[in-house]
Amino acid sequence: MHFMWFTERAYHYDPEEHPEQYRDLENEIIRKRSFFGTPNSYFDRQHGARLLNQYLDEKIYTDQELMNFDGIMLNEHHATPFCLGAVMDVEASILAKATSRVRMALLGNPVPTVSNALRLSEELAMIDLISNGRLISGWVRGAGSEQLANNANPAFNREYFEEGIDFIVKSWTKPGPFRYEGKHFHFRHVNPWVLPVQEPHPPFWIPGLISPETVAWCAKNRYPYVALATRLEPTLELWDFYNTAAAREGYQAGPENFGYLQPVMVADTQERAEEMGKRILYGGAFAHFARPEWMFPPGYNSKAATRRLARTNFGVNASAGPLYGEGGETTVEEIEAVKKTIYDSYPGVLKEMVMIAGTPDNVIPKLKKIQDILRPGIFSFWLDGPVPAKDRMRCLELLNRDVIPVMREHGKTLGLVDPFEKKPGSRPLANGRPDPVSDADALAELMAA
Repeated sequence: MHFMWFTERAYHYDPEEHPEQYRDLENEIIRKRSFFGTPNSYFDRQHGARLLNQYLDEKIYTDQELMNFDGIMLNEHHATPFCLGAVMDVEASILAKATSRVRMALLGNPVPTVSNALRLSEELAMIDLISNGRLISGWVRGAGSEQLANNANPAFNREYFEEGIDFIVKSWTKPGPFRYEGKHFHFRHVNPWVLPVQEPHPPFWIPGLISPETVAWCAKNRYPYVALATRLEPTLELWDFYNTAAAREGYQAGPENFGYLQPVMVADTQERAEEMGKRILYGGAFAHFARPEWMFPPGYNSKAATRRLARTNFGVNASAGPLYGEGGETTVEEIEAVKKTIYDSYPGVLKEMVMIAGTPDNVIPKLKKIQDILRPGIFSFWLDGPVPAKDRMRCLELLNRDVIPVMREHGKTLGLVDPFEKKPGSRPLANGRPDPVSDADALAELMAA
């Protein structure tokens, strides 16, 4: 298995050190029901500098000291305190030089919002060269709000996505110079003089939430699909969808085709872990990433994806609408009432394992259960919320020392291999019918408990 960890690198304050700033920023997010669009007048430049350097230091420490982690994961978002990694490739270029061991999974570059795909091709090639072949390149369509922040037409999002990736692959694999004339991308002179170390190109992993089109596209191209903290039941549905699509392509999907991102918080005591884990709900969590009219602008999703979103509760990382009303509160009392509703949901969040928080002995059985159900070859821990640096670091140390070794051994008993151990798409299809890739009985047992 491949184990890595992820954080959004949010702009936040520790409520124990800066209670006023913590409160004011959260109140503004809740009033708008959206991290996206929060005025940047709340941004303190010195505080932002400290946070970004802290996030980089955590990843360098992982490379140097936390040897059971195989990788680190980055993403990017724009115009939001939800994520300070507005240009993920800048962070990756720093880490490419500052680390020597861990693989860097960039999940992912939002191709539809990038104005120059050739420039992106060169950036990623340089990261792979500097890291000596440790880049994992991920591609995303970008949330609907990213289209607004980057002046991209959401109606052409999927066309930009697929054509842009096809072009980048050509730029890495077709000898130049050559001219490229596509539907949306046009380049008179393609001849990059930086090409990735990994041949023919770095591995592609595709993160996602709800889109059946993306899952089918992954299966067709034999790319691993990484589910971003979606609830277990709809995740199994997506796994089955991928498995069926893979069979149509003539191969059997396996653990190497699947990854899962799980929010966790581990501490030396159950009380501290649950206290810190609760902070993932800050501001309403991903339910308030962006208002629905910004998250799903006209033309962004297909009808099938929209129907699926409307009927399915995907959990912490996707919401079909404001979970806590429309917003616009004018008094502190009204905002505090909304906060109470948000944080009162935490026992249910723990019960349904949307967040797994506890001591190592408490979290290991739950994480093993996710392994039993989903059978992923890629597993990423998600640490987030306004948690002090010392608690984040302790969580990473406990995951490394106590949790990952047990999960790795359990993965071996389940036959869970990652894409570096077995090439995705290389399993033969027996008798023309795919074998199951997950354990629905284990899920039913969990839900009945």
